[in-house]
Amino acid sequence: MRNPLLITLALAITTTTLFGQAAMTNDTAAASATELAKKLQNPVANLVSVPIQNNWDFGIGPANAMKYTANVQPVIPFSLNEDWNLITRTIVPIIYAESPIPGGSSTSGLGDITQSFFLSPKEPVGGWILGAGPVFLYPSATDTVLGSGKFGLGPTIVALQQKDGWTYGALFNHIWSVAGPNGRADVNATFLQPFVSYTTKMFTTFAVNTESSYNWEASQWTVPLNFSIQQLIKIGKQPVAFQLGYRYYAERPAGGPDWGLRFAVTLLFPK
Repeated sequence: MRNPLLITLALAITTTTLFGQAAMTNDTAAASATELAKKLQNPVANLVSVPIQNNWDFGIGPANAMKYTANVQPVIPFSLNEDWNLITRTIVPIIYAESPIPGGSSTSGLGDITQSFFLSPKEPVGGWILGAGPVFLYPSATDTVLGSGKFGLGPTIVALQQKDGWTYGALFNHIWSVAGPNGRADVNATFLQPFVSYTTKMFTTFAVNTESSYNWEASQWTVPLNFSIQQLIKIGKQPVAFQLGYRYYAERPAGGPDWGLRFAVTLLFPK
């Protein structure tokens, strides 16, 4: 069932792109879309967006199990004054996980929610777009296997540059658990996401990044390499971005996934 689903999604994106591109053909619309496509690649852009990211990971454990994660990721900026913005980025994971052990039961529900707050200057500093602030981990998982059971916090930083269609930079955070049941493992984890992308004049973006994490408690890296293509279109008056991606795990814990797929839809609400 998985391959027909992916084929259907790909056909849907292609069809929507062909019909939606006509909405961006005049000069004014094209200029607006160019700026929108640029903001779409900036994690701390002054742009309200709601990405809905569907992830499938395969080859987990002895059963070669599959894990599906739908991340709802609203991004909401607030203007503090003429010099500074505050950008909130929230990740709400909804998970379905097959058992990694043959004959085991699958699990589904809500995972732990992560929320970042970036204080960001409205103008670049020395050519760099910057943001920094706290990140929080909320123990919202509905099942013990879907989350840590711990409340955590730490720092997060992002830095990037944008020029001639290119965007490159990195996002970092580190979370320590500070409260939660004594019987659950502590959280002491670093997340590192270097990224590079190129956006064409047809508002198509080709991107490569890693979403690497290091578990200091287990001394273990998880390093997925993500390759994606994204298309910005308009459906009526609503700007929407569709993304397809492939993920290869260059480093993983024992029993971790081998590879994965991504399909994302991002609703954009420019001011």
